[in-house]
Amino acid sequence: MTAKECILTRRSIRKYKSDAVSHDLIEDIVKTASFSPSWKNTQVARYTAVEGALKDKIAAECTDMWKNNGAIIDSAPMLIVVSMVTKRSGFERDGSYSTDKNDGWQMFDTGIASQSFCLAANEAGLSTIILGIFDDKKVADIIELPEEQEVVCLIPIGYPDENPVAPKRKEVSDLLTFKE
Repeated sequence: MTAKECILTRRSIRKYKSDAVSHDLIEDIVKTASFSPSWKNTQVARYTAVEGALKDKIAAECTDMWKNNGAIIDSAPMLIVVSMVTKRSGFERDGSYSTDKNDGWQMFDTGIASQSFCLAANEAGLSTIILGIFDDKKVADIIELPEEQEVVCLIPIGYPDENPVAPKRKEVSDLLTFKE
């Protein structure tokens, strides 16, 4: 599969088969995602694979803001909690910000790594969706996230039990401007 084919065929999946996902396969996907670019190669993205009762607890207790996210998590055999090590990406050694973007680089870098994770999963025959509406503090408590990390997003992962068509995309002319 080419990079272009991988990007064009990846979909946000909300229903999964109950088939377990191999831990070796997840390790391989994370290894691939670890090659994502990051500020000064800080590699701040971290992944916690959650299954079973702990996954069910996150679905039940952390999705009150958008209940459908709980159903999506319930449907998936595994949940990846993506977190970031804070105060590294976009910071100088003395703790000051490197640019006017302040601490925005850490979220940017973790977003790149999350997309790389999802594309690597797609190439491996797995499907994902990136969820952003949930109680991040409660998720951090449930998985006992280290204090120097922050939860960024949740990625349910598994074998798809649906095959949605690609949503309509904007025209390139709406997205791209050339200047001289």
